[in-house]
Amino acid sequence: MPTEAQWEYAGRGGLKDQDFSWGNRYSAKKANTWQGIFPFLNTKQDGHLGTAPVESFPPNGYGLYDMTGNVWELTSDWYSVGHGGKEHSLNPTGPTKNASFDPTKPSEGSLHVIKGGSYLCAKNYCSRYRPAARESQAPDTGTTHVGFRLVSVDG
Repeated sequence: MPTEAQWEYAGRGGLKDQDFSWGNRYSAKKANTWQGIFPFLNTKQDGHLGTAPVESFPPNGYGLYDMTGNVWELTSDWYSVGHGGKEHSLNPTGPTKNASFDPTKPSEGSLHVIKGGSYLCAKNYCSRYRPAARESQAPDTGTTHVGFRLVSVDG
């Protein structure tokens, strides 16, 4: 799995300082997210109620599909509060497992960083379907809105 830094670099698709992987304006036609008032009404403006088939939306600038919305994606990094800023670029592998802690989930132990948001993210709830957004997730929890992708490392 990618590190958080690798995932975010790939998720941005070559764009810097943009809210989304396609620019600064949200568009229901660019990613599978919840449209409407979560959890009461999903208007399905993107054509999907749950997960969408791969390649249902345009790829980002690197040709990668579904880096925003659809399902959160696990990274290999352990979660800690904060994004790291400049330190993160110097230490792109993040904290150790023992340093992993989410104060909003104190009983869950060590958690991984998840990125990309999911089909359950809405403007009124979550709204983390941006490359910079992050959340924590136990690595042994199964849900319909969390998945992963693999990276290939040359060498």
